[in-house]
Parts: sequence; structure tokens; C-alpha cells
Amino acid sequence: MSYKQTKYWTVDKQVDNKESSAQIKEAAMWITKGEVVAFPTETVYGLGANALDEQAVRKIFEAKGRPSDNPLIVHIADQSQLTDLVTEVPELAKKLIEHFWPGPLTLIFKKKAAVAKSVTAGLDTVAVRMPDHPVASRLLKACAVPVAAPSANLSGKPSPTSAEHVLHDLNGRIVGVVDGGQTGVGLESTVLDCSKQVPVLYRPGGVTKEEIEAVIGEVKVDPALRTPDEAPMSPGMKYTHYAPSGALFLVREREQIRQLVKQAKAEGKRVGVLTTEENATSYEADVIVTCGRRENLSSVANALYDGLRLFDREGAEIIYAESFPCSGLGIAIMNRLEKAAGGKIV
Repeated sequence: MSYKQTKYWTVDKQVDNKESSAQIKEAAMWITKGEVVAFPTETVYGLGANALDEQAVRKIFEAKGRPSDNPLIVHIADQSQLTDLVTEVPELAKKLIEHFWPGPLTLIFKKKAAVAKSVTAGLDTVAVRMPDHPVASRLLKACAVPVAAPSANLSGKPSPTSAEHVLHDLNGRIVGVVDGGQTGVGLESTVLDCSKQVPVLYRPGGVTKEEIEAVIGEVKVDPALRTPDEAPMSPGMKYTHYAPSGALFLVREREQIRQLVKQAKAEGKRVGVLTTEENATSYEADVIVTCGRRENLSSVANALYDGLRLFDREGAEIIYAESFPCSGLGIAIMNRLEKAAGGKIV
């Protein structure tokens, strides 16, 4: 489906009573009419449609070019909406909701039949979260329906952290985008399956495994996060994602990057390096992209996707990315870089 022009609504995050604003009302109206609208969350921009409307949800897959066997996350404005979506809320999930909602934590429950089949990709579970973003909250309240929303980018490309990113990928493919400014966390939500006796972490994100275990105790980790041959169960984890157009390699040692850059330049390649502010002067690449500071992994997460998109704008043909500690938020950062590299690790 194509649109003559994608509508663009600007909403100030600081304005009170946003659900009464004309922009929010119009965007919500399109969602309730079965159309797809992009909107900001505290993680990345989402591409939203009525989660109870099968035809509307299919428009998400069409706009993104997303495989239909890749499930979606449902966004809600109020905990009471869980009643329409899930058969039960386990006690462990109630504790997590109390501690982390609204916020970047997605919980998986056994689903009810009302959820559109395309949302769950044939699974008997549904992934739900309550975003912690003033514009998302007001829009979801104005819609008064649960909204299925993956990241608002073309499938496989870096997730969008600004409305400009959304328009770059989806202009003319969706009815509209709500511009609420830059997102906060910069990485997608953590996904935790609460339908199991022992909860299973399917996707690392803004809430760390350590933070979750401090609330509910033991959490298992999906084998697919460690073994590429395993089939992931989480939204957004089944295929290569987050990738710039140039070939990206994740490199363990910085000295290796310097050698690889020298070799690629000798072959006539336009070379890019993804690094941090501390190491920005360490390389002689054609395109140096810094994403935050190593001592502050939140700043790295926040800048990562914009940095990956910058390589495309600068025409980098081959890209070498630094590695990060595999603990805390670093696990989520490394997960995204490994997906962007398609497993190409030096």
C-alpha cells in the first residue's frame, strides 16, 4: 500500500494534556480506522496499528517488508488493558509490572483469542509492554485500543530514534508519523517470557537481566542469544537487523581495527569505524562515527542506531565496530551489533 504523502504531526513532549491536542486526536483517529501510524517511545519509534484488527496489523508487515513469522509487541496505556489480551498475569509478572512499568520491559503472557493472529505469528503467547514516553502514553490513551508496534523502520535496517529516520525509511508507505523528538534509551525493550515456570530472557534491552533478577530471582536466557542455530522466540530477534548498507564487522580488539582499516583502504574501500569519544582519534578511517562514551554505556545505547545510519549517509562500504563489555547494558549493545554484523566477528 502506498500513500500520496505521509502525514507529519509535531507534538511537544513538555505540553500538558496531550491527549486533547489536535495532532494526537488525528493520529489516534487513523489508528482506530485501521491505518498505521509511527510514534515515539522511550526506546525507539514504533509503527503502530490496532492489535485487535487483523487487517490493520497486516499493514505493518507490508509497510516494513517484515516477514510474517516475526511476532510483534503490543503497547498499552493502562494495566487494565491486559484483561483483553492475556489469560492470566502470573505473580512474578505482577512484581515486574510494579517495578518496571511504564518502561522498557516487554513481558510475554498466554494470549486471548481477541489478539489479531498476525501479532503473535501463530504462537499461543503475546508480548506486551507499557511505554514510558509522554507522547506514546497520550496517543495510546486517545486510541483506547491496544497497539501492536514494532520499530518504525524498513525490516533489517537500524531502528529509528527520530521522526526523520522514520520518514527516510517509510515516507509514502504509512499514513503518518508523530514527531515527539529524540527517543531516550535508544535500544528496543527487554523481552521476558513470563508464561514459563522460570522466566526466560529472549531479548536484552533497557532493563538488564541483573535488574530483573533483583526483583524476582532466577531468570533463564534463551539459547538463541548464545547459539545462532537456535530459533529465537522473541519479536525482532529472528532475522538480521539493525544493519547499515555497508558490510559491518564486529571486532574484539582495537589494534585489529587499525590493521583492518589500513588493509581495506589499500584495497580502495571507503572505510568506516564505529567507536566512542575516548577513541575517536585512534583510527585513520574515511568515516569515524562516535556513539557516546565507553564509561557511560547508556550514552552508547542512545547514539548507536543514529551512528549506524550515519555510515549510509557517508557512503561507507566496509565498517569495523568496537566491542563492549558483555555485562549490564553492554549485553544489549553487543546483541544489536552482532545482529547488525550478521555474525561477522573478528
